[in-house]
Amino acid sequence: MMVATRETLRSWFYRPWFLAMIAAVLSASLLIAGAMFVAMHQVEQSESQEMNAQGERFLARLEQLFGQLRESLDDLEAQPLRSCDDEMIATLQQVTFNYRFVYEAAYMDATRICSNRPRQEGLSVVRPPDIKGPTYSYWLNTTTEPDENRAALMLGRGNFRVATSRGHLTDMVDLSTGSSLLVVLDHGTRAIPVLGTTQDWPPTESWPPKNRDALQVTQSRLIYRMPTDNPEYQLVLISPRTGTHIPAIWWWLLPVCLLLGACVGFLVFLLVRQRQSLDAELHGAIRRGELQVLYQPIFDLDSRNCVGAEALLRWRRPDGTLTSPDLFIPMAENTGQIRQMTDFVIQRLLEQLGQLLRANPQLYISVNLAACDVMVPRIGQVMARLLTLHRVAARQIAFEVTERGLIDVVVARENLQALRDVGHQVLIDDFGTGYCSLAYLQTLPVDCLKIDKAFIDALGHDAASSGVAPHIIHMAQALDLKVIAEGIELESQAELLSSEGVKFGQGWLFAHALSAVQFIELITRGRRLAGRRMDDEA
Repeated sequence: MMVATRETLRSWFYRPWFLAMIAAVLSASLLIAGAMFVAMHQVEQSESQEMNAQGERFLARLEQLFGQLRESLDDLEAQPLRSCDDEMIATLQQVTFNYRFVYEAAYMDATRICSNRPRQEGLSVVRPPDIKGPTYSYWLNTTTEPDENRAALMLGRGNFRVATSRGHLTDMVDLSTGSSLLVVLDHGTRAIPVLGTTQDWPPTESWPPKNRDALQVTQSRLIYRMPTDNPEYQLVLISPRTGTHIPAIWWWLLPVCLLLGACVGFLVFLLVRQRQSLDAELHGAIRRGELQVLYQPIFDLDSRNCVGAEALLRWRRPDGTLTSPDLFIPMAENTGQIRQMTDFVIQRLLEQLGQLLRANPQLYISVNLAACDVMVPRIGQVMARLLTLHRVAARQIAFEVTERGLIDVVVARENLQALRDVGHQVLIDDFGTGYCSLAYLQTLPVDCLKIDKAFIDALGHDAASSGVAPHIIHMAQALDLKVIAEGIELESQAELLSSEGVKFGQGWLFAHALSAVQFIELITRGRRLAGRRMDDEA
């Protein structure tokens, strides 16, 4: 049951349209989420900027209002009158004329109270001040009645009181719907609303906040703390957040995200189709015999005699075009077809060159092993059967592994040692391009290092990698390992390598990759290709 379910799921994940749909949905979702995040961030930033600007504007206006109230009190305190008579009332009226924000002015002594508005019950002087400073005292929200002509804020000095009305405050600070202007007392534990709706206080569990930012953003409210000179109180402006409003740009981003998601899905569809097509073609190529084995000769740099070759796999399509090994080899490794290809290369080279190898015991052919073959002992079993069938010595078949193929060095060491125990040589291919450390190299059962073409090309130049090849050569000599230089194209490279003690090399200076017929001809005729080169017919 579990196996059937797993196979069903696997078959679904190999369907191009299904993978394309998943890619489209995921990419569109990510793009939409990213666009929403950007849009909401812009809204929050706009909210914060607007609240900061409003708070600064309110603070400037409130400072102007408080300044007038204090100045009017100073004028009253400075004049000599101290009794409730007509002259005092006239003075109080004059103050309200001189200061536009003073709605009511009053004088009081032990027995009487007189005001510029004697017919109204304006000032509340029964309760003690909310804030008592060294010079001025403050009464906040002196009335809760919705009458714009009643005092909302009162200041006192000595026997005098001045107040501004709710209407004056509303003119000064135009609050939006749901907003409030509060005065916070007692170190943030108590708040008195001066204008706007009643608010729960404190607005959060930990108040006041530890940071010093003027604007505090909670989940539902924006709280602007206005800086004041008096540490006894703080002016706070609270407004509800409008973050749920989706900006207009979002309605443009949404179809763009959906379109991009569809494009990603279409590209995934094409890539999967192409990969599946190539995978199917490769599977058919093995059956149809489109794969062929070529041989890159390896030469002794001193005598220029051919001592062996590297078996290379090539895929020639029916239309004559060649598919790069860099494309189909990694795909074969991912799909598991690489084992079948390795077996094909070994079987084909023994069929083509078996007689040549039996006649030339000193000759050898190297075969590249993928990581999956290095990690299991399978290849040794395959070789034992084929070598017995073709009567070829194990020492005449070498195996090349790359540093990247040594996934588990301990397991690889055991399997490679098993190959060496029966007589096979082991070569490290493209040495210096992977991650094999010197410590691993000392413990691995290796006979030879092959220096990558990139380091050979750098020889004789001022490039940073020009010293890598000599370093590898000296290290191999210290470990008593043979060295094969790949990709030799110039005579000067061959001479320099030979002077450094490199014994063997391969490259276009000597020959391209040869067919089996050409390679047999090279060996049987004993050609030394110093003056001419045999080109690859494939």
